[in-house]
Amino acid sequence: MTISKKIKYLREQKSKAELGGGEKRIQAQHKKGKMTARERIDLLLDDGTFQEIDMLVQHRFSDFGLDKQKYYGDGVITGYGQIDGRLVFVFSQDFTVLGGSLSEAYGQKICKIMDQAMKVGAPVIGLNDSGGARIQEGVVSLGAYADIFLRNTLASGVVPQISAIMGPCAGGAVYSPAITDFIFMVKHTSFMFVTGPEVVKTVTHEEVTFEELGGADTHAGKSGVSHFTSDNEVACLQRVRVLMGFLPQNNMEDPPRRECSDDRNRADEALLQIIPDNANKPYDMKDIIARVVDEGDFLEVHADYAQNIVVGFARLDGRPVGIVANQPCVLAGVLDIDSSIKGGRFVRFCDAFNIPIVTFVDVPGFLPGTDQEWRGIIKNGAKLLYAFCEATVPKITIITRKAYGGAYDVMSSKHIRGDVNLAWPSAEIAVMGPKGAVEIIFKKEIDSAPDKDAATEEKIEEYRERFANPYSAAERGYVDEIIEPQTTRARLIQALEMLDNKVDTNPKKKHGNIPL
Repeated sequence: MTISKKIKYLREQKSKAELGGGEKRIQAQHKKGKMTARERIDLLLDDGTFQEIDMLVQHRFSDFGLDKQKYYGDGVITGYGQIDGRLVFVFSQDFTVLGGSLSEAYGQKICKIMDQAMKVGAPVIGLNDSGGARIQEGVVSLGAYADIFLRNTLASGVVPQISAIMGPCAGGAVYSPAITDFIFMVKHTSFMFVTGPEVVKTVTHEEVTFEELGGADTHAGKSGVSHFTSDNEVACLQRVRVLMGFLPQNNMEDPPRRECSDDRNRADEALLQIIPDNANKPYDMKDIIARVVDEGDFLEVHADYAQNIVVGFARLDGRPVGIVANQPCVLAGVLDIDSSIKGGRFVRFCDAFNIPIVTFVDVPGFLPGTDQEWRGIIKNGAKLLYAFCEATVPKITIITRKAYGGAYDVMSSKHIRGDVNLAWPSAEIAVMGPKGAVEIIFKKEIDSAPDKDAATEEKIEEYRERFANPYSAAERGYVDEIIEPQTTRARLIQALEMLDNKVDTNPKKKHGNIPL
């Protein structure tokens, strides 16, 4: 065979590979409102940058008629390319080939790019659309999943790992995305569950739809499994690109800085009016965040889950930062089990990848009640505390209003290695709110007063003047400075610059034992 014929043959085989499971299955994929595995890669990566690996791999099994169902690529497309000119590795599961089911060869392809990503220090993005393990291959398929899980675990905290769920993701397959840093889902076309509706019905007699059991809205708002929800695949992949712009390539690099046209010394007078005069009246902490960060651009993470705490990414003078903020307009910003877990995991991600953490505090304490106590608010609240204590990245805290009780300590206080701790004049830092404190401290006086309500109000005002302010904390150095609200942006940027070369360490150990 001449070289020209060999090249022609090679091109023919590559054309076959590009067709995946064939035109009919591609059309069926499109009818469901879903893109093909290759179309997703083309949309995710910079034009013309994708370099495919293992395009001609095929499975090696013949049982149960598999010898008659061989396709190049074997149901997953793997390789590398660029997002905004920066290297990323990608695998995209192809539902048109045997339902995207995972085989031994398929798993080896994914493991190969994950190993390579670790060697060169680049993120891994998985586009999931699979019916699960290839049953015909039995335990070999299960072993392939475990090989991937191990690499997810070893890569955790070394390179960013992103999972976009673009179709079904069931059974053992869900545990790979669960170990990764962020999960994206698409409404109405992506699903995640350990056991499907039919198994649930058989075992528990519950009638539940795919959407109710493991749809995007369920995992965004109820379980907290998903971090981002999009209306369609295009929007989902575009958001993945946006997220990548905040992240470093690996744990040895700093996050990428951008040119900033927003005045670093911009003072926003509207910040003077945000905190209500009534300490019990809510306001939206996102308004403060938007007025402080570059161009008001804030990429919120877990937006629909545990909304009493807000987490996400923004930039200050072009520097990426992680934002953690209590949300006074949801449950008064109280910390509970879900918000503590949400905040703790986000803090640990930022710390793993050298992203400074800016914390906005307005917290009345931890949520009381039997439900919280019985479900473990103690151990779960400790997760957020542990994460802030452990973090060695620059940590800047702004107390806007309430910082009461143990929640004051937890929210990146000076005592747990907060680097720069600032407070607005409206800050209230105390063991508890004025009413509760007065009812304990002055109980005898109030009980013996002719007008108990008037006596209570008098003592509340006395307590508020003495303790419900930032000055006692400032006197002891627990707050570095009380600042005017409109100067917050400038002060944060100055603090970040000062902390640019910060070095802090934890004691040498294999790893800590976070309360799980």
